[in-house]
Amino acid sequence: MTDSRGPAFSRRTLIGAALGAAVLTSAGAGTAHADTPSAQRRARAFLAAAMDAYPEHGSIRLAQSYTDQAGLFSTAFTYDNGLAILALLATRSTDGRARAVVLGDALLYAQEHDPVHDDGRLRQAYNVGPYTFYDGSRQPDGFVRADGTANVGTQFGFTGTAVGDMAWAGIALSALARRTGERRFLDGAVRIGEWIERNGRTEEPLGGYKFGVNGANEKLPFTSTEHNTDLVCLFGRLARLTGDREWLARRARAEAFVRKMWEPSGGFFYTGTNDGTTINTSPVPEDTQTWTHLALDSRAHARSLDWAARELAVVDHAERRNSTVPAGQSYEGVTFSSASLLANEDAPIADSQPKPDRNGVWFEGTAHLALALRERSGRGDEACARRLIGSIERAQDLLGGGQTVGGWALPGSCGVVAASSPLDTGFGFGYYPYRHTGATAWYLMAATRFNPLGV
Repeated sequence: MTDSRGPAFSRRTLIGAALGAAVLTSAGAGTAHADTPSAQRRARAFLAAAMDAYPEHGSIRLAQSYTDQAGLFSTAFTYDNGLAILALLATRSTDGRARAVVLGDALLYAQEHDPVHDDGRLRQAYNVGPYTFYDGSRQPDGFVRADGTANVGTQFGFTGTAVGDMAWAGIALSALARRTGERRFLDGAVRIGEWIERNGRTEEPLGGYKFGVNGANEKLPFTSTEHNTDLVCLFGRLARLTGDREWLARRARAEAFVRKMWEPSGGFFYTGTNDGTTINTSPVPEDTQTWTHLALDSRAHARSLDWAARELAVVDHAERRNSTVPAGQSYEGVTFSSASLLANEDAPIADSQPKPDRNGVWFEGTAHLALALRERSGRGDEACARRLIGSIERAQDLLGGGQTVGGWALPGSCGVVAASSPLDTGFGFGYYPYRHTGATAWYLMAATRFNPLGV
């Protein structure tokens, strides 16, 4: 979820056999082995570096989302940090658990020390280290400001609260509650769930839970399939951990919305609605196909994985018009949405940004698909998943060299870039070849077969 785009853009607006044909036959893709322990160690090293980039600013910290070269400075997205917690827990290591606890406690700190609100919300993003902004103004603090409040990412306007971001933070805290037995993590997850119920529930015809609020605390009109899919997991987890059956009714409301977004003739899920009445039929994103499978595990909807694998399949190489892939390299996977394949290659995605490559590989989404195929475990699914993971591991090896976090050089070949080349999502922002906490976390979960949306 952003992720690397131009400085003026927010993180995100609303939003099998076929894979063998679309991906496995691509020329020049290489034959890297998937799930190598070395690749996973290097991914963990990136998450550690993203957490530890500002040691002089205290032990309460979140992980920086992108390398410095992305131009977002020390921004730490709530969504990315939820993913990092889950990926660290997926490693089943002592260090991974300890780091996950540190990030979980930082999210709880943000809940308790918001500079304006005291209602359990988290903001879209926070600053975790000092920098000088583009206009010359100085941002001097770490994650904890001098007055003790959490350092909300005001410079980029990351001050709103999205239901999806909140849900992923709640999912991460609930996972920590189960793994550690510590009540504070469950309490934080419950506060998140209650905030969503108060601020997101809608009685509009399509139902479900709406997008959240902007920085002025005004409710946003959209309802997202992705967000409601997240809530299927979060509310189900809260029902299980608290024993309160009211969470089951809330889970059913979110799930009902998701199922209304199913298009049976095409075998895919739409992105959601802008007005609560009319379904948006375009663009169609990748994550609504894969996350729905991870959360619902529905045989009736499992074709969505084939749709994503077939309709969003891309191969990126240096010979493509706007590709930034070095000569002799090639990467396969999926792009962000149906609109990405139709992007205007003659114009930049945003001011001061490069022109998009219609075949840019979105590595986070490629990891979603690999994990979902492993979960489905149909004929050929494992082989396809391993091929996709191999492509991600090649990207970790070869793309994004020389990048830094907090001015510090990264260990060699650690961290997965958001995209192989600049790509236009079709939702008002882009992804770029900068190493990314979110993409790295999803890679680790795919490689370790860890489903973060399972109840």
